[in-house]
Amino acid sequence: RDIVLASHLKPLERKDKAAKKGTVLWNPCVTRAKREESSSVEIAQELHQLPGTSAEFYRDWRRCLKNGKEKYQFLLKLEGKALGRIFQADLGFGLLGEFLTVLAENMCHEDRAAVVQILQGLSSTKRFGLNLDLLSEAEKESGRDLFRKLQSMSTSGGSSGEPSGPTDRETEGEAQLLSSSLQKETEGEIVRELMKRYQV
Repeated sequence: RDIVLASHLKPLERKDKAAKKGTVLWNPCVTRAKREESSSVEIAQELHQLPGTSAEFYRDWRRCLKNGKEKYQFLLKLEGKALGRIFQADLGFGLLGEFLTVLAENMCHEDRAAVVQILQGLSSTKRFGLNLDLLSEAEKESGRDLFRKLQSMSTSGGSSGEPSGPTDRETEGEAQLLSSSLQKETEGEIVRELMKRYQV
């Protein structure tokens, strides 16, 4: 275990031993503040271009995004199809749980369709079942919470009342209500299908 914890350390060379007293050469945390100041501009520039590979995604996800809100916006920008393509070969260990947690904590009604697309894209990746099995209990609970939110959003809200006016407007309003209810039905079916895939 200690070897793993110290895996980022590099052995000292002869010239390193003669360094000034009080400086710790092997500890990357000491110089982190300086590096963050100098690379803050680079980080902002990196995020202007969305990742195309899983390596680029990991880099941006770990280094550039500081909190859950930023990660949530990042996932929304990428969309489900792009995520499915990026992680086509394999979704890295722990990422699925992080995604579920971030989505559950930050999802709002306007983003519902985008979140469903993200969940669809992730479920199409290889070894998805293995990633599900490796979720922690807290991550599974986040997944359940996310799907509860999705279900409650599909059953409530969004129905606009019939306009009071001429008959043409009434029939137009009825048609809109019918199409929105059909859309909700299909969205509800998609969510139920995803719940089966995510074993919720």
